[in-house]
Amino acid sequence: MRILLYTGKGGVGKTSISAATALRSAELGYRTAVLSTDPAHSLGDSFDVRIGPELTELAPNLWGQEIDLVTQMDDHWGRVQTYLNAIFAWQGMEGLVAEETAVLPGMEELASLMQIVHLADSGRFDVIIIDAAPTGSTLQLLSFPEVARWYIEKVFPFQRKTIQIARPVVKRFSDMPIPDEDVFDSITDLVSHLERMSKLLTDSSVSSTRVVLNPEKMVVKEAQRAYTYLNLYGYAVDGVVCNRVFPQHLTDSYFDIWKDAQAKNLQLVREAFHPLPIFEVPLFDQEVTGIGMLEQMALTLFGPEPVQGGAGDPTRHFYHGKPQDVFERDGYYVLSLALPLVDREDVKLHRSVYDELIVRIGNWKRNVALPLGLAKLDIAGARYEDDRLNIMFVREPDQEVTPEELEPSAWRNLRTRFNNARA
Repeated sequence: MRILLYTGKGGVGKTSISAATALRSAELGYRTAVLSTDPAHSLGDSFDVRIGPELTELAPNLWGQEIDLVTQMDDHWGRVQTYLNAIFAWQGMEGLVAEETAVLPGMEELASLMQIVHLADSGRFDVIIIDAAPTGSTLQLLSFPEVARWYIEKVFPFQRKTIQIARPVVKRFSDMPIPDEDVFDSITDLVSHLERMSKLLTDSSVSSTRVVLNPEKMVVKEAQRAYTYLNLYGYAVDGVVCNRVFPQHLTDSYFDIWKDAQAKNLQLVREAFHPLPIFEVPLFDQEVTGIGMLEQMALTLFGPEPVQGGAGDPTRHFYHGKPQDVFERDGYYVLSLALPLVDREDVKLHRSVYDELIVRIGNWKRNVALPLGLAKLDIAGARYEDDRLNIMFVREPDQEVTPEELEPSAWRNLRTRFNNARA
């Protein structure tokens, strides 16, 4: 199965690129679902058909969906929200304020992710293509699993067994609402979904992110920042789509200045995103809507004569790279993070009390849970080398770390230790 996520600045043509990719994927025989996670949906406009909140068949092997955030939130958070409403109302909060307060920050993003995971686990589809919201919202969506997990642990620090024992006593002396088994089941399911999301979307063998841009300086700069932040959160980027490039045969003198500017910006794109492959899509002589124009865009984007696994297959991995790696060098263990297109002075990092490494770039930060083998070691320093931030950990002469302790799967062991200690 493959998950392809298209992101970029608003208005660059993500929806058209996503729709064309989905159409080509379906033509190759893959069972394909294309989803819009943008609150301002335009996926139906691109296909020139109505697409609702449920999966809608658009063509053979192809289904589309414009996610209804309200319904998704009610399905996955309804029981917990009802309990929080009761708690806030018990404390004297007005009904409408309580209802608004009971919504987790970023629940809209969570609702979108829930549907992606649901479709991936259903086994119905070979390819899932995501027409994502503009860059900022997409970054919030992709970073949300970590944020939500922390928030849920803080909001619900109690244990199920403790509440079960205390419920009869509390009911005798207080009218405070006590969570029932359904609430705990909802929280358990939610945390399980969050873990599944992180695993699925950061698995480079399954999921790839592709950045869509136009050859305009401001757009290219934002795409560069998006590429950096996607790597910061461990999401594999395997290509860049440069959309609406003026064709060379355009000879009207009115466009000469624009063509010169685009030529310079195209060179900037090639330099900035090397070694990622760059796919150029021309500015067509008419609006890209409907199956016919989407097929023409797919032909230009991926080439003719499509064959599964061949050059015209959009589900191929166009680039392989490791955003995070752990290795041994010069007597140190090194945690290497891919952070392209960023100045060394902009990177700030420190270690939290929970053996997490906090990496901050501008207004964005990520808590990197250290592998178990590194959590017990001191940091010796950090270097920025070839677009990678390499953090060095002191290795004592008699101290050995097993290969298993350096595997990314060991990061979950750290969280388990912390939760057990807290309990």
